[in-house]
Amino acid sequence: MSGDDDLIKLYSQRILALAADIPLAARLDAPQASARRRSPLCGSTVTVDLSLEDGRVAAFGQDVRACALGQASASILARHVVGASRAEIAEARAALAAMLKAGGPPPGAPFEELAVLQPAREYKNRHASILLAWDATLAAFDEVPAAA
Repeated sequence: MSGDDDLIKLYSQRILALAADIPLAARLDAPQASARRRSPLCGSTVTVDLSLEDGRVAAFGQDVRACALGQASASILARHVVGASRAEIAEARAALAAMLKAGGPPPGAPFEELAVLQPAREYKNRHASILLAWDATLAAFDEVPAAA
């Protein structure tokens, strides 16, 4: 397979569609916590705001400055993050990392659509960007005051 064919496979129509339609792409006015993560390799950044209720995401906003793969990952996260617990996000993030780095299966429901990113396994320099929204979300969880 030529390099051009590899890129066409990597940047599928579905990945590009997800990247073009990121839900919850506005920062929150009064979040309980915010976190920003940056990939030093490519310069992608994601900033996440969230508020919790009973340990689950009640409100979520993000600012995504990443490649199409990072944007697609953030898009899938945003489609299912409201109502999720930290443990659920951490489990999906771990499965996503294993899928990319160790050839593991895609994350389970409700994040199974992350399977669309399987072709990125061969592009290690893109892994950090794909994981940014997840890492920022987990960091924001950890910044929520204990009384929340």
